[in-house]
Amino acid sequence: MTAPQRRSEVRVIGGQWKRSKLPVADASGLRPTPDRVRETLFNWLGQDLSGWRCLDAFAGSGALSFEAASRGADQVVLLERERRLAASLNESKQRLKAEQLRIENTDAMTWMARCAPASFELVFIDPPFDAELVDPAMALACRVVVPDGFVYVEAGQPLQPDALVGLGLRLHRQARAGAVHFHLLQRADPE
Repeated sequence: MTAPQRRSEVRVIGGQWKRSKLPVADASGLRPTPDRVRETLFNWLGQDLSGWRCLDAFAGSGALSFEAASRGADQVVLLERERRLAASLNESKQRLKAEQLRIENTDAMTWMARCAPASFELVFIDPPFDAELVDPAMALACRVVVPDGFVYVEAGQPLQPDALVGLGLRLHRQARAGAVHFHLLQRADPE
């Protein structure tokens, strides 16, 4: 007999769905972005994302995506490879009637490689820390984000500013919460 899977939850901290609960499945490598980190991020970005198109490349619990949609983002695409997590995201979407969300059960790297350039104002990158996907995902995100758009990255260690320049990104803000280093990057306008 298999042990039941542990389920927990996170809450949306701002916008129209403030205090709404999102389930978090017990899945390897899944670390929902903590409340205090999301609060800091959306203080950096501003509370109103009206008109923004957002991409959550490694959606997991969907905490970042639902937070962006709750704050007015017009379109939020969530990419999640694990079928069970994608199903949970769809359940939360239906429960909240979040029509601006589109959940894709797919590999984020493949999807971003095929995506039209300059399609999003904001891209979230929060892969499992042990997957070594941060650098290649940042390169793809830089391609799909608009000039002067934002790329948000969570990693197990701070990003190196020299590496960002080679991608056409510049560090806008950064902080640390426990083991999580979080960075808000901005795509340089190619002029």
